[in-house]
Amino acid sequence: MTRLTIIEYPDPRLHTPAEPVASFDAALGSLPDDLGETLHASSGIGLCAPQVGELAQVLVVDLGEPASDPHEYVNPEFLARSGLAVIEESCLSLPGISANVMRSATVRVRARDRSGQGFERDLEGMRAICLQHEMDHLAGKLFVDRISAVRRLRFRSRLAALRERAVSGDGVAC
Repeated sequence: MTRLTIIEYPDPRLHTPAEPVASFDAALGSLPDDLGETLHASSGIGLCAPQVGELAQVLVVDLGEPASDPHEYVNPEFLARSGLAVIEESCLSLPGISANVMRSATVRVRARDRSGQGFERDLEGMRAICLQHEMDHLAGKLFVDRISAVRRLRFRSRLAALRERAVSGDGVAC
């Protein structure tokens, strides 16, 4: 397993939709492991391929205590969503920024595992919320894109600092 570098805002890949995985081969087989390794080395509970610069629809979620059982999703799609939940979210690609975001409280998702085998899962609570956050990344969206422009003004200086850090080359490697 390899620990990958987590890219940060304003990297344009964070706003680029990921492509569906078409080939379930050896290269794909290592990506979920590498995402899991990188996630466990961070303070996060979810990580997707676009956050490490790979524009593929692959993500891992691990809410385990201790982190040890990552759930992998390849080409995930929502089948159903219900209820509402508001939770304070943050993101490994937007360090130092958090905001309350409205999400569905429960979801039903269809995805594949690394071998291409399909499955469906019903998720609720933090697992559902984390999956929605990561699937937003697959669509090229960040959690701050889900809050109003007025609320985003709160983060203007922090986002500018992240942009400046990217220009100066002081990015963070995980």
